[in-house]
Amino acid sequence: MSLATAAAGTAPEKAVAAGVRSALESVFDAVAATRTDTARLLDRVAAEGRHPATVDLAALRPGLHLRLARHELVSGVGFVAAPGLLGDVPAWLEWWQSDSEGGVRPLLLDLDPEQSAYADYTHWDWFTIPRDTGERAVAGPYVDYLCSDEYSLTLSAPVRMAGRFAGVAAADVYLRHFEAAVMPMLRGLPAPAHLVNARGRVTASADPAHLAGSLTKGPDFAAVLEHARPERFRDLRLVPCRDIPLVLVIAQG
Repeated sequence: MSLATAAAGTAPEKAVAAGVRSALESVFDAVAATRTDTARLLDRVAAEGRHPATVDLAALRPGLHLRLARHELVSGVGFVAAPGLLGDVPAWLEWWQSDSEGGVRPLLLDLDPEQSAYADYTHWDWFTIPRDTGERAVAGPYVDYLCSDEYSLTLSAPVRMAGRFAGVAAADVYLRHFEAAVMPMLRGLPAPAHLVNARGRVTASADPAHLAGSLTKGPDFAAVLEHARPERFRDLRLVPCRDIPLVLVIAQG
């Protein structure tokens, strides 16, 4: 693979990257607030010399409900515990989501690994990327069978307790809402363009050759995000969306 550093992005590209960042940064603000609340809660429990339990996580609910009300793009938000973190259950999601009437409701899943309906969340990108890299992630789009049965993105960040991975703070965004926010910007560029996450999964596209949910193969998008500068790969121009783990991919023709 050959990635070449490109010149500084053009004004339209910069504007789209900035617009994408603006659209999702408010969602990451909700993730960050959940992360902070959870880390403080876990540290307080640890200072008491005991293991956290599900009853402790109930203290997060007022903040989660507030974030659902305040953040227009957020359809679900919460803390997903690493297996073994809690003393009373093997796994847990303290997760709340909006309902069709404008209220909020908890997500209730079978998290008993001895049961056939066990919902194992530890293999999903929104969990594994923060766990393995220590960085925040944009995962999807995917059909969210755990929560809403909607085509969704999940934004997440790691939570630590005493320096160790304790789980992730996360928020869901319906893909249709994300596309409504970013598609006018993508269509305004002079060449076909789409957005991908660190794994190359297309999150939104104004390029008929790259549909949402498909993979764009070839470039190392994680490296592009790490380098944080525009680069070229063959006939593609790659523009990282500053501070957001998405890359704007523009076909150069």
